[in-house]
Amino acid sequence: MRTQVAIIGGGPAGLLLSRLLHLRGIDSVVLESRDRDYVEHRQRAGMLEQGTTDALRECGAGERLDREGLVHHGLELRFGGAGHRIPITDLTGRTVTVYAQTEIVKDLVALRLADGGDVRFEAEVVGLDASAPSVTFRSGGRTHTLECDYIAGCDGFHGVSRPAVPGLRTFSREYPFAWLGILADVPPSTEELIYANHDRGFALHSLRSPKVSRLYLQVSPDEDVAAWPDTRIWDELATRFATDDGWTLREGPVTDKSITPMRSFVAEPMRHDRLFLAGDAAHIVPPTGAKGLNLAVSDVIILARALAERYASGSETLLDGYSAACLRRVWRAEHFSYWMTTLLHTDPAASTFERRLQRSHLEYVASSAAAATSLAENYAGLPITG
Repeated sequence: MRTQVAIIGGGPAGLLLSRLLHLRGIDSVVLESRDRDYVEHRQRAGMLEQGTTDALRECGAGERLDREGLVHHGLELRFGGAGHRIPITDLTGRTVTVYAQTEIVKDLVALRLADGGDVRFEAEVVGLDASAPSVTFRSGGRTHTLECDYIAGCDGFHGVSRPAVPGLRTFSREYPFAWLGILADVPPSTEELIYANHDRGFALHSLRSPKVSRLYLQVSPDEDVAAWPDTRIWDELATRFATDDGWTLREGPVTDKSITPMRSFVAEPMRHDRLFLAGDAAHIVPPTGAKGLNLAVSDVIILARALAERYASGSETLLDGYSAACLRRVWRAEHFSYWMTTLLHTDPAASTFERRLQRSHLEYVASSAAAATSLAENYAGLPITG
């Protein structure tokens, strides 16, 4: 078996890269260890930067996004019993869009299969060679070898790609809290996301559609989800979102419930020989800044441009600069995500002095046009260069 680019991982990064390469006349094979149903239904991020929505439209994956996605022009910071709106579009000229990752994956899978693309589900990669590039995988009870020119490791934090990079430097931070997230069959209580800081912990009101709400509570990293029956979750959410003007939270049936740890992680470099890392294989951000999916998209846009130049002209200049180009954007997003996380969460070890500093910073962001603009431009997404 042979192709030009072997893509390990059939999530949004791998599928989008495959589509972008197809549009440039470059062949690829996508190898995904899970089955199609699992990939199309695993719950992940849902807030898209302007650059991400632009990229999906330009590659032909924008029809359902434009029809069902919820365009937002701002967000709310809520603390001290009051809400403070950050007008993202007024400050930056850009928007963000709520559209679940599950739907993006469905759209991209359908596109690639309609293209005649080679997307192989239940194909478990068991080895790779980055120098004489090839990927070994198991599928249908047999072992196969796929030879290629380049390998794109889009297989997530626990995949096989990152361990194949020798001499890798890693940088990480673990946070003293996690998110308890729920999906609920209830119309959202807000038109724009609410990021709430409360003495009892952070809370986030997001949404998936006009009929489905996505909500999160800050909890301890070792919290047991079984200790959180629905009634307790709704009571705690109502407490943390409460305002002096009597705002009320709608409640409904909870259809999904999970706890997600919070971490920051970066691996450098994002290239070894003919292997290129992208998305969660190279970096993780705490979800507060809504950057994980968007970083994965920017990685594969940069990689697709570099591979297109290589096949069009023979030049490897952009390929050689891939890691540096991605990491500039990664570290900016890492800092923004860290900043949003520490700004909004209640650190159980924080002193009263530190908590007063946090409140002062929140008040500054809510009252200063310069501070609000900095938040808005990072949240809506910086230009994708490289």
